[in-house]
Formats: sequence, structure tokens, C-alpha cells
Amino acid sequence: MNPYGVLYNPISIAKALRQIMDGKVFDESDLFFSKGEWHSWMHHSHFSASSMGNCLQLINERLLNATDSLPAIDWLVVTWGTSYVYQLQETGEIVGNCHKQPDRMFLRTKLGVEAIVNEWHTLLAGIKEINPQVKFLFTVSPIRHAKDGMHGNQLSKSTLLLATDELCRTVADCYYFPSYEIMQDELRDYRFYADDMIHPSRMAIDYIWTCFSKCYFSRETEAVMQEWEEIKKGLNHKPYSPESEGYRAFLSQIVLKIARMKEKLPYLEVQKEMELCESRLKM
Repeated sequence: MNPYGVLYNPISIAKALRQIMDGKVFDESDLFFSKGEWHSWMHHSHFSASSMGNCLQLINERLLNATDSLPAIDWLVVTWGTSYVYQLQETGEIVGNCHKQPDRMFLRTKLGVEAIVNEWHTLLAGIKEINPQVKFLFTVSPIRHAKDGMHGNQLSKSTLLLATDELCRTVADCYYFPSYEIMQDELRDYRFYADDMIHPSRMAIDYIWTCFSKCYFSRETEAVMQEWEEIKKGLNHKPYSPESEGYRAFLSQIVLKIARMKEKLPYLEVQKEMELCESRLKM
């Protein structure tokens, strides 16, 4: 889970990872105020808030968790969306999110393969110093950036594909998962696209996820996921009679299943699910 929210271009993602490595703490100088809210050029609008203090709290809590977690992770999964970047005219800073500010504030340019590879070669080496066992998995987002024009989108995605290929050929423990190619070459029917004809449909997302699971998950992991999927379906079930004894027995079975999973996998965070079941049992 990206502690910055969704980021699209390789330079902003690299900058975010460097800030995580450095244990950066955001302060007032990292924010700007617009349309009644405080924003960070590096963060998704989910972190924006009407109060500066709330905005900084949201940002720094997530950053602290990420900094603490980086030395212990096994895999770092990186998805690049576009090679186009927006630089602030005033400072030259490449922003992660424009927050719908006026176009005149930015200079739009396209990154080259060499610039991306050079930045990430250095970055991946730095992460390896902190966490020698980490492996890197790159993907290119299958979502087309129609605002770039279809030709511009192809140029952008091609740049990203060439950069990931170079990194995977020259950096140890670096791999590539072809979500972009699966969407473009296997799922070519209109039913695999949402109404906007740009985003993948639910069916396409499930198909790509299945490919990913078969490629990277062990049988034990797949069994755990299947078991949890059954629990999730039970939690999402809407009964006709929430107060009935039958539904209470149904909830009790879910609690038992969650407890058994927690016993087998102590690291699972299941407190919210247990509290949800308990609150429904008290109704």
C-alpha cells in the first residue's frame, strides 16, 4: 500500500521511496493551501484536509509506518503509470499530484528511458543497503492515459516498458509482471473494459489477479486466500432477519473460522472483523 496514495510517474515514486528511506517528516513548508484545503504536491488528495495539522498527521503517520517497515519487507511492488511528468514552473519540482491547479503553474515533459533507469539504478542499490533480502517486482499499469492522446499514451507506455526491461536485465532480484501486456493482448474484447473504455472491467481485474496469483503465490497462500474469501462473503451477507437465531448461529461460525485462521497465522490482523461480528451478535 503506497503511503502517498496513488502516484503515476517513476520520478515521483522514486522520490517517495527516498523520503521513506530517509525517514522524512513533513512540515508546513511541504504543504500549500488551495480551495479550502491543505495539500501536498507528493500526496494523493485523500491526504488533503481543511486543517494543516490533520493533513500533516495523516501524512506523517503513514510515512513513519513505511519507514519502519522498509527494512523487513520481502517484496517491493512498483507500478508505473506514465512517463509524462509535471514540473512546477516556480521551482522545477516534479509533482506527484497536480491537485487540479491551473495548467499555467506546470511544465509538462516526457521522461526518457535513460533518465528513468539512472534514477532507479541508484535507488534500488540504496534500498538493498537497508534491506539486502528484498526483491523488486515491476509492472506497467494497463490503464491508458487518454488525455495524452492514444499515440502519446503508447509512447509513454513504451518508455516505461523499455525502462523496466533494462532494470530487470541489469539489477539483481528485479522482476517484471506483464499486466499491461495481458490487458492489451489477451483481453481485447470490449467486455473487459469499464464504461469509459479505458479502465479494466471487474472481469479483467479478476483475470489479471488470477494470473498474478498463479505466478507468485504458493499453494498454501492460495488456500489461505480462499479461506478468507469465504469469511469475507459471510461478513458481507445481508440477512433478512438480523435478530434471528439462525443468523446468530451463522455469525458464530464466522467467529470460529476467524479464530482458527488467527491461530494458524498469528500475524493476521483480524480485530476489525471480530469486532464487527461481536457487534452484530449483540443486536
